[in-house]
Amino acid sequence: MRIGVVRETAEGETRVALAPDGARKLRELGHEVIVERGAGERALLPDADVLLAVRPPEEPLLARMRAGQALVGILDPLLSPAPLRRLAEAGVTLFALDLLPRTTRAQAMDVLSSMSTVAGYKAALLAADRLGKLFPMLMTAAGTVPPARVLVIGAGVAGLQAIATARRLGAQVEGYDVRPEAKEQVLSLGATFLDAGLDPAAAAASGYARELGEEARRRQEAALRERIGRFDAVICTALVPGRPAPRIVTAAMVRAMRPGSVIVDLAAPAGGNCEETRPGAEAEVAGVTVLGPRNLPALLPGPASRMFSRNVTAFLEHVVRDGRLVTEGDDEIVRGTLVAHGGRMVAR
Repeated sequence: MRIGVVRETAEGETRVALAPDGARKLRELGHEVIVERGAGERALLPDADVLLAVRPPEEPLLARMRAGQALVGILDPLLSPAPLRRLAEAGVTLFALDLLPRTTRAQAMDVLSSMSTVAGYKAALLAADRLGKLFPMLMTAAGTVPPARVLVIGAGVAGLQAIATARRLGAQVEGYDVRPEAKEQVLSLGATFLDAGLDPAAAAASGYARELGEEARRRQEAALRERIGRFDAVICTALVPGRPAPRIVTAAMVRAMRPGSVIVDLAAPAGGNCEETRPGAEAEVAGVTVLGPRNLPALLPGPASRMFSRNVTAFLEHVVRDGRLVTEGDDEIVRGTLVAHGGRMVAR
């Protein structure tokens, strides 16, 4: 099988879908790997059977994809289906790695966990950099400097990595999540758990979070409104697949924080967990800095690309059998990620 690696063209995207070690592994498995080096070599890629991309390709490559080809990457089919529908109608098979089930069998392929690990780490560093005080407690000849207090909202992969990183930097960290299993995970990292009421219904069977009911939202808002003013930095990471990010930090909560405080909203690409977040921009509200980064993994392109490459290589090892893509059957990984095949979108 011929596998093509697309040059990323989305604004600010620095990652690549396949690293050299991934390419070597695929060649050892008998595949031919074509890596695009520049726009002048685009003519090679339409001949590939499978195109690998971090994000969906843009014009002119998009228009030149043909029936029978497959595209594998983070495709965001639930929130941005229109471009994918066009490819589906052209006969392109689409595998969305962001729909991969959270199961033990799929762990080696889980691009969302890999990229969330990078994003959570970088978010803690960004908060430390922009906060006008030190994260760790220092005992000096000039006196004792108290540690920064950090709240991490959402204890998924990104949130747990942000907690761990902020702890390593010396901050006093609290983690918040509504899922019962999250409390133990937060405590295991040496952080304190901010209990705003746990909701057993908040965890979906897929392993992803589920939207809260109205009563649970009211309890959450009341608890955070009472306590958020004591934190120097807040890192928001809460997401619900296929929906805009839940609004957790209200404008009133932002104004309750001390001037000089920082909010880093990793949910910005999906609208943000904070009402004052401006996706892709920075805002200052009553002296509080609100950062809405769109793509933190792109700030660490080397490790992020290597992790993505290992995930996509494991995925191809699973779905390519006897030189052909598996698109039918009861395999949960194929069924979970297949978005389009045979000229139509796959019903979900």
